[in-house]
Amino acid sequence: MVPLKIPFLADLAAIRRDLHAHPELAFKEQRTADLVARELSSYGLQVDRGLAGTGVVATLRKGDSARAIGLRADMDALPLDEKNDFPHRSTTDGLMHACGHDGHTAILLGAARYMAEQRDALDIDGTVYFIFQPAEESEGGAAVMIADGLFDAFPMDAVFGLHNWPGIPVGEMAVMPGAVMAGTCAFEIDVHGQGCHAAMPHQGVDTLVVTSQLVLALQTVVARNVHPCESAVVSVTQIHAGEAWNIIPDDAVLRGTIRSFNVDTQALVERAVERLCNGIASAFGARISVRFDHRYPPTVNSVAESETCRRVARELLGADKLRVDELPSMGAEDFAYMLLEKPGCYVWLGNGPGSGGCTLHNPHYDFNDEILPLGISYWVKLAESVLATGSEDLGHS
Repeated sequence: MVPLKIPFLADLAAIRRDLHAHPELAFKEQRTADLVARELSSYGLQVDRGLAGTGVVATLRKGDSARAIGLRADMDALPLDEKNDFPHRSTTDGLMHACGHDGHTAILLGAARYMAEQRDALDIDGTVYFIFQPAEESEGGAAVMIADGLFDAFPMDAVFGLHNWPGIPVGEMAVMPGAVMAGTCAFEIDVHGQGCHAAMPHQGVDTLVVTSQLVLALQTVVARNVHPCESAVVSVTQIHAGEAWNIIPDDAVLRGTIRSFNVDTQALVERAVERLCNGIASAFGARISVRFDHRYPPTVNSVAESETCRRVARELLGADKLRVDELPSMGAEDFAYMLLEKPGCYVWLGNGPGSGGCTLHNPHYDFNDEILPLGISYWVKLAESVLATGSEDLGHS
């Protein structure tokens, strides 16, 4: 199998660059959603809007089978100033597509157009739902779409996701069963000491000394509490305290993130953080409180659907281009919510080294249009593999 010939590739690249030039934040993707819906309608597909506000779902049916799958792309951008100078750079200060969601949207639009135009030639007996999701970046748009009735209005047996991945060469994919992205939890720690003049520290409880001890102690949570064969990250990312150079402040606030691949490890880490807070507070005569804000759960691929995706990727790209032992990422992904509801698989499509070798969420990042036909071919061949005429076993077709 070789990648499909995409006769409208230039049109698709133009759409991708238009999206890049007009980024929109979570739940504000109105222009993007309008463009997506307009394109899908022009392909002759049924288009539904309104889930999670700006979500768009298109439907393609062929044959009599009740089987159905969902293919998902995310649409939102990041609050980041772009530092590229190419013609399609962001036209909105402080916003840019630094994670390639413009490319994901273009790939899924291309797959929808190809399948609509080649409907009669497709080996499909069932339904494909093209899911364009808002608010992946930290706002949980997938969970909102589900709460708004995504899987009730569009019943499907499995759901699949794709993300461009810098560092993996163009023409390669990574497909792994099990945990592929971490769950994420934000924490906030309030430290209350006793403020005093900086020249007379014996008259107070030095909040900043307590805070410094806590930051260092938190580095032992994973190293000395989590099983060496498990994975977790605890990172302090903010410290806020004090306003004057000669005053030891009353209060300080620490914020950061916890990443792990299973809920038991997450709970263990939280208990260890609480224990350290209590112990350090007691040792220094301070008061410390901690709050946890659970964000995205781990993204966990189901085994059968992962094997189907591996087979499609192997046939499409060649066995030597399929990465099956890539380490999971400590990044988080709200496609996890969809995988809590339905079996499915989330894969990484090589984007090459990126602009100047930069990674995701970098102000110089840009999606590589060279991989558009690979992503489209993967979606089309996956739909044909799972919904093949005469196939009865979804996930083992």
